[in-house]
Amino acid sequence: MGRLSVLIILSVFILVFDYYCYRAILTVFKSWKSKTKRLFAIVWWSYSIFLIIGVFVSIFITIPSVYLGIRSIVLVAFFLTLACKIVFLPFLVIDDLRRVFLKTKGLVANGKEKHTQTVSPSEPISRSAFLIKAGLVTAAVPLTSLSWGIATGAYDYQVIRRPLILPNLPSAFEGMKLGQISDIHSGSFYNPRAVRGGIDMLLAEKPDLIFFTGDLVNDMATEMRDYQDMFSKVKAPLGVYSSLGNHDYGDYHFGKEGSPEKARNLQNVIKTHELLGWNLLMNEHKRLKVNGQEIGILGIENWGMGRFPKYGRMDLATKDTYDLPVKLLLSHDPSHWRAEVLQMYPQIDAMFSGHTHGMQFGVRTKNFQWSPVQYIYNEWAGLYTHNNQQLYVNVGYGFLGYPGRVGILPEITIFELRRA
Repeated sequence: MGRLSVLIILSVFILVFDYYCYRAILTVFKSWKSKTKRLFAIVWWSYSIFLIIGVFVSIFITIPSVYLGIRSIVLVAFFLTLACKIVFLPFLVIDDLRRVFLKTKGLVANGKEKHTQTVSPSEPISRSAFLIKAGLVTAAVPLTSLSWGIATGAYDYQVIRRPLILPNLPSAFEGMKLGQISDIHSGSFYNPRAVRGGIDMLLAEKPDLIFFTGDLVNDMATEMRDYQDMFSKVKAPLGVYSSLGNHDYGDYHFGKEGSPEKARNLQNVIKTHELLGWNLLMNEHKRLKVNGQEIGILGIENWGMGRFPKYGRMDLATKDTYDLPVKLLLSHDPSHWRAEVLQMYPQIDAMFSGHTHGMQFGVRTKNFQWSPVQYIYNEWAGLYTHNNQQLYVNVGYGFLGYPGRVGILPEITIFELRRA
């Protein structure tokens, strides 16, 4: 089923869902005058239809960069509105099930009760009205929290510093700083000044080398047009090394079938890494040499479990690396670690990933972290170890879909390389 078909079906479902909510609200506020009801209908349906059209335009029409901010506003409004209605839905279902139960027990005369009941002198509000109004109040909770996440969380960059113990690390690399960022998703940005502030924070740490672990764009290479100059400032004395993520191939825009446009877009993404001055590793490795001592920096194309593409070739990336005492792997999707690296490549000392975003929602403190994404990914944020191998999952610099973060804030990771 094509993307257009899926969106049409989803839109029909949303409109039916809207009608269900709309009728429930009207039955609670029966005291409204006809003029008020007409005004409410006009606002409700104009807003719903506008958002659906806005989503179609955002996905299927190339929007000039000057209007990207408007697109972001539309997508934000759509996401927040849908979240509120989903929270509201259980209250409506409970009320309908309650009424059905009463009918089957013969407690509703002539089946006249819908979403309201006759209010007795001792009952200040009907049960239906109470449920629906409680649902409206509850629906305001995600609106408030998610709006707060947009206002304060999207660009609230956090520098996380931690040691990275590599027992076989050559002495020349002892104490060096390694920076990692991931999942820039430049097509989602709407505040260039804030983005620049995060870059300044990274550079203020003065890392000796930097890793970028994939998803430079959402779909199109052109999304980097307004941010290329900013990220070209991301430099380090020993270089910046990068890899591709699942979004960099354009699969979600062009489809997984090959086309000249898709191939051209991927080449433009690769060219963008080159223009940034980053060393893009595509199933290959580089030898990093300091004072006559070497370590290996390996990078593969995206390799992920489930529906995500498996373009990565570890056999190519590890070729002729047997003599390197330490091998650091850039692989965008952390599911690759458990599925292939641990089983077949014990020589990999540490792998660096992103991809999960921590679902941009959850709780993360020094000693505790939780997010719904942990029910999908075994490794989703922070450092993981198995025997002598390590994985670090960065929760991302940017955002995708929901243009904010609640609890799981954008991350800049700084490692200090140590032998012990």
